[in-house]
Amino acid sequence: MSGRFFLDTNIFAYAFDAKSPAKAKRAAQLIRQAADTGNGVVSHQVVQEFFNLAFRRFQQPMNVAEAEQYLITVFRPLLAVHSSHALYVEAMRIAGKYRLSWYDCIIVAAALQSQCVVLYTEDLQHGQEIERLCIENPFI
Repeated sequence: MSGRFFLDTNIFAYAFDAKSPAKAKRAAQLIRQAADTGNGVVSHQVVQEFFNLAFRRFQQPMNVAEAEQYLITVFRPLLAVHSSHALYVEAMRIAGKYRLSWYDCIIVAAALQSQCVVLYTEDLQHGQEIERLCIENPFI
């Protein structure tokens, strides 16, 4: 793959899912590729959603020390998009044009803002193109 790519929250969640080993393996590959190439991107929303899951919904919840280590080693190098007026305006434009859920609109806007060419997620339609962004479900 060439170009920047955005990883949605579910990619990180599946990396910890012992019940879905194939998805966990694929998720770990994408996260490793993101870190190794420097082309992977996440937004503050992904970080927030992930830790909400990690603390409350994981079969073995993360403790604070584990979460801090994950934040430093995995998320910090990938975190490229923060909340901003421009991000929300772009998300509103996307909502009006594509009729996606609000949170999906913010993810798409963040991917577009960071000039990604691919958004890896299972939450949107595989193969869909939004502006210059291709949606890919890496688990199918």
